[in-house]
Amino acid sequence: MGGHASGTSERSKYQHLVHPQDDITKPCMTRPGAAHSREEKMTKIQLNSTRVRTCLASGTLLCALLAPPVYAQSTEDGADQASKAPRSSAEKLMGTVTVTATKKVENQQDVPVAVTGIDEQQLEAIHFRDLSSLSFTIPNVSFDDNGQVKGFANFSIRGQGLNSSIPSLDPTVGLFVDGIYQGVSGGQVQDNFDIEAIEVLRGPQGIYFGRNVTGGAVLIRTKKPTDELRVHGRLAAETGLRTIADASVSGPIIKDRLNAKLAAYYSHDDGWHTNDFDNSEFGEDEQYIIRPALAFMPTDNVEFLLRMEVGHAEGDGPATQNHGLFDRDSFNFSIDEPGFYENEWASATLETNIDVSFGNGRITNILGWRTLESDAFLDVDSTPNTVFDSGTYLDQEQISNELRYVGTFGPVDVTTGLYYFSQDMFFLERRIFGGGANILDGGGDGTFSTLAAFVALDWHLNDTWTINIGGRYSQEDKEARVSTLRPGGGDYESRSGLNPDFEDEDTWESFSPRLGVQWEPDSDTQVYAYVAKGFRSGGYNFRNTVPGATPGPYDQEENTTYEIGLKKDFNEGKGRVNLAAFQNTIQDIQREVQVPLGDLGFVQQIQNVGEAQVIGFEGEVQYAVTSNLVLAANFGYLDSEYNSLNIDITRDGVIDEDDYGLLLPRLAPWIYGVNATLDIPVGAGLITGRLAYSHRDKSYHTDDNVGFYAPVDLLNGSIAFEPNSGSFRLTLYGKNLTNETTYGNNVVLPDSPAFGGDGIPGNAFPTFAPLGRGTVLGVELTVDY
Repeated sequence: MGGHASGTSERSKYQHLVHPQDDITKPCMTRPGAAHSREEKMTKIQLNSTRVRTCLASGTLLCALLAPPVYAQSTEDGADQASKAPRSSAEKLMGTVTVTATKKVENQQDVPVAVTGIDEQQLEAIHFRDLSSLSFTIPNVSFDDNGQVKGFANFSIRGQGLNSSIPSLDPTVGLFVDGIYQGVSGGQVQDNFDIEAIEVLRGPQGIYFGRNVTGGAVLIRTKKPTDELRVHGRLAAETGLRTIADASVSGPIIKDRLNAKLAAYYSHDDGWHTNDFDNSEFGEDEQYIIRPALAFMPTDNVEFLLRMEVGHAEGDGPATQNHGLFDRDSFNFSIDEPGFYENEWASATLETNIDVSFGNGRITNILGWRTLESDAFLDVDSTPNTVFDSGTYLDQEQISNELRYVGTFGPVDVTTGLYYFSQDMFFLERRIFGGGANILDGGGDGTFSTLAAFVALDWHLNDTWTINIGGRYSQEDKEARVSTLRPGGGDYESRSGLNPDFEDEDTWESFSPRLGVQWEPDSDTQVYAYVAKGFRSGGYNFRNTVPGATPGPYDQEENTTYEIGLKKDFNEGKGRVNLAAFQNTIQDIQREVQVPLGDLGFVQQIQNVGEAQVIGFEGEVQYAVTSNLVLAANFGYLDSEYNSLNIDITRDGVIDEDDYGLLLPRLAPWIYGVNATLDIPVGAGLITGRLAYSHRDKSYHTDDNVGFYAPVDLLNGSIAFEPNSGSFRLTLYGKNLTNETTYGNNVVLPDSPAFGGDGIPGNAFPTFAPLGRGTVLGVELTVDY
């Protein structure tokens, strides 16, 4: 590490933000443009497929037309071929990983935060599809799809997570795409592609990322337009049958001044599951994404980066298993209502970067807009009988802006900025019981806005010691109108009507400080420690299921964290170990309390239930045995307890040791995994094999620990060939080779015959448990030019 007392330092090069680069005949299903039968839906999907293929072809042609100026550039063929040659596993996995966890680019090993950075080639190695693909690869992290509505996230980091599909309930793990916070959990677990890197930050990130990151943050960076011609294509097919195609073209329009990129993605899935109700294939799904981008550099010190995206996803509802009827270790299920989901989204981001002489710094402004529309219907009772079906509709729009400055003044690195966020949200829900004998409608709409200011200072006392200090002040205003689920509570048919019986507004203020220290005795070692405070927003429950109960406001949640960590490279960079231990104290912890209620399914209330504490440790280890063999392992341990409670979670009439002994939902005590990557050079190129094993302990879905997730042991593997030219890569892969059963949800239903129960104590409860996939085998071809 360079001398921090001087005007320039080794660290100054990291000061700028970087982009390292069955008929559906029920009345509730009537909606404009809806497919009312499987045949009509197939016709609609086929029409969409035609439009998407046309769009993909048109996009590729457009980029090809934009690309010709590139050919005027001179190249050295030998050097170009050398740069495309296959890289060894040690080069891919043990190289420097750059991250933007502190709003400036830094080596992952130099950041005083527990962060896992995954670059493009590492994502390819695990055949990344969506964020749930990372669930078993990072310690103390769970990136599960909620399962109720496809695309809705129930992310958890270090035992702090969301366990709901209520859109007005803020997460504890924030998702940021190209610097833009995603305001609702909907649409976060869609297929993704064209990604430069993903960063998973564990622990509170309040200073840099604001509210709703008390558990951590996930940063996704899509690829920037390049100043050289780059063409990428991918074709894949896997068990289902599921087919995937994506392509991107990137290059200069005006040399050194204007670059462009167009990327497009399409997938179609026939469905992995079989519905025992009629022995039909189940899980049909179609998705497309189109992502154009422009980078304009009017001068050497100014950059404008415009990114846009439109996407559409639709398909069957969830494959819901009822554990009162089927073995939870099987993939059997039988539902009379296949349901559907349909998500549409669009976004635009304009990022401006201006290099300034003041502090040798950079001014960055990121303006973002996003809209999401989600429509879904599902069989909640999860039986072959018409008992309890539900439909939901969400329309959300957000706009945000962050203005920040990053610079260096002598031994002090400064990051400071202002932030604004606002979103409008409209949510409708219909619950149908007994085939229409009882229909309840309700929901909510509101406007939520946030203003914030932040500053972070890294004061380098000398070559080895650094003090990290900072804080963020936030003010959040929420206006809400809520309609309790009841007959006539909304106009679900039109997807527009709401009859509120509650209106309110409230304001929350918070200050999130952080104080830390770094000790770097040599260039390969860092020891860090910090104390930080973060907040999760207060708010209102847009799914108010209890007549007479207030939907809010519930108060904000406060998290105080103590953490100490070690990051160490050793044996001349062949080995790497990152360790962390932490304690989180969560005050006014927010929980969605789910309670079975007679023959009406279940009720859901959001409450501040008390104070809880989570302690744990985690580690990641990598070692390059040779340049062609890399071994890696990760592990995480968590334990939780309630320090105080103000509700009777077990519902036995008293708050006692039975309540205090419960674990937090989605907290798995042990998560661990090992993997090995081996290269075998052959005359024509390189064969690479990878085998990965992961384990997650039993965890719970409900606060009363009745609904649970069984332990999971996953085995994934792949073998790939890449020629010496590096022009393509052919891969055979398998996911979940042990055919483990997994679930995205496990809501406990009333233990009555109508819901598949028998009322006998000790027997399995009826459940709403959306199934994940079992073994998936696939083949993939990627081409790069």
